[in-house]
Amino acid sequence: MTIRSIDEASIGTATVEHLDRGALSTSELAAVIARDIPDGSFVNLGIGQPTRVADYLSSEAGVVLHTENGMLNMGPAAQGLDVDPDLTNAGKVPVTELPGAAYFDQADSFAMMRGGHLDVCVLGAFQVSFSGDLANWHTGQLEAIPAVGGAMDLAMGSKVVFVMMSLFTKTGASKLVPTVTYPLTGVSCVSRVYSDYATFDLTADDVVIRETWGISVSALRKRIGP
Repeated sequence: MTIRSIDEASIGTATVEHLDRGALSTSELAAVIARDIPDGSFVNLGIGQPTRVADYLSSEAGVVLHTENGMLNMGPAAQGLDVDPDLTNAGKVPVTELPGAAYFDQADSFAMMRGGHLDVCVLGAFQVSFSGDLANWHTGQLEAIPAVGGAMDLAMGSKVVFVMMSLFTKTGASKLVPTVTYPLTGVSCVSRVYSDYATFDLTADDVVIRETWGISVSALRKRIGP
């Protein structure tokens, strides 16, 4: 498994390097992901950072957001007088509803997830392997609180899985790794990783760097590994 730029992988134009700025903020990263979600998709946004993507989806795109606690056509996060304590996403964040929103029980919600009816899900991660294995529910540490939720159902039931995460830990270690060392959520399920420093496509043979922010391709490869 090798880490290549787009031009090295011969799959399109050259990797875009944004060297005139630093790494992306969480809001900027959410906007990048929203830009890449195909129009008309049915999408689930995982708990935590991925919920921010909802704030950057244009109404013209026709994206329908699904939340595992039982809602379709969820809108952006609610603010001010729009906050309704009975209207939240799976992470208990107050949200808005868009015209045509529908509600259902959790059994129906998970049937949608497991039945392959979601086009895209965006999940957070502790680690992602070069081959697309995902670890996002437990670090394995005794004091850590396991929080699997619907992650396994989403990871294996969605047609496409995007991961939204910071690329490096607080100690500088890469979260994109040759082999996952934390408890697995799903095997070979991640298609693309969106991070504050770069976006990666995970293929059967390569990790392809699509775009970087605040770091060159060569410097990025040295920090990630082989």
